[in-house]
Amino acid sequence: MRATNRFKNIIKSEKPVVVDFYADWCQPCKEIQPVLSELKSNFKQRIRVLKVNVDYNPNIANLYRVKSIPTVMVFKSGDLQWSKEGLVLLPELSGVLSQYLVDEV
Repeated sequence: MRATNRFKNIIKSEKPVVVDFYADWCQPCKEIQPVLSELKSNFKQRIRVLKVNVDYNPNIANLYRVKSIPTVMVFKSGDLQWSKEGLVLLPELSGVLSQYLVDEV
């Protein structure tokens, strides 16, 4: 319950929050790691990346109806903006995030 509440507080951010639902035993989940690392490097402090291990956090996975892994979701201000099951490539995810970035003044 505490993990679920903490998760809900994190996704309320004004910054886009990329959530990677994964499991340690999942090979495609491992393949997405370089994409997420490069994404963090490219967007720096403008986004947040959160990893949720579905084996340790089944309540969060069930709450957001995660049926297969990897599943990547983008939240902003607590609302689900985008979701995709399976491997996501950097250009696609970068394009999605660009739509939800807060313009810096």
